[in-house]
Amino acid sequence: MAVTTDRKPRWAKRRLELGRVAPVHRLLHGAGVHTVCEAARCPNLGECWGRKTATFMILGDTCTRACGFCAVATGQATPVDPGEVERVAAAAAALGLRHVVVTSVDRDDLSDGGAGHFAALIERLHGQGQTVEVLTPDFQGDGSAIDRVAAAAPEIFGHNVETVERLYPTMRPQADYAQSLAVLARVKQRFPRCLTKSGLMVGVGEEAEEVVEVLRDLRASGCDIVTIGQYLAPTGHHHPVERYVTPEEFDAYRALAEQMAFLAVAVGPFVRSSYNADEVWARLAR
Repeated sequence: MAVTTDRKPRWAKRRLELGRVAPVHRLLHGAGVHTVCEAARCPNLGECWGRKTATFMILGDTCTRACGFCAVATGQATPVDPGEVERVAAAAAALGLRHVVVTSVDRDDLSDGGAGHFAALIERLHGQGQTVEVLTPDFQGDGSAIDRVAAAAPEIFGHNVETVERLYPTMRPQADYAQSLAVLARVKQRFPRCLTKSGLMVGVGEEAEEVVEVLRDLRASGCDIVTIGQYLAPTGHHHPVERYVTPEEFDAYRALAEQMAFLAVAVGPFVRSSYNADEVWARLAR
């Protein structure tokens, strides 16, 4: 049974050890790059930065959308910085990353949604011997933009559905559930060798049956990898946590996803899209 108290249960709490993250903080800020770890106030920042890994956020630090769950700054975006590709590549090399995860803000103001920038970075990272996982926006359903990113051959192409279809009007008002599924389906159909990935949050007011439906829809769209994690409101101004899903419920979701034959399943209170992404890729690449 889900916990509906306003207080976080013990399994939804995580401490940040500042001493462990300081070296990575200095490196990233010195390199002039953005991470979703900081921008989205990820609860795993301490663990990931302590392991000297991070998820880069490109196309600036200001999103043109305003999703109800997200802490990333919104507003009028700045022009794309052509030097960002080299800075991210240099930071990824300095961290010693073998598998680099890259996401972005939404850039609905750009004709290609930033697809060309994604592609340039993928090619640059491949050029220095790293595998690449991208977590992209929906590009407003623009097939040519989606294809441009996928054609750069990232090892994993991710796009999150984020929540169940019923909650899109409040959680993702500028997005569309069917369109997000179509992004994944297009990549798998046109670039079958590219692994596809998606994730969703729970604890935002969904019913268990709706989560099951999302898993079915993702699998039908050719999604290979799925993540499910507990939603934690970044501030009091964001969509509230409706409930805390218990570890037992997460175990049930994991078992169901595995029965549906996803190639990889990551489920748990602190699971996020890129959580332990390097380990997941290492298992799949064997």
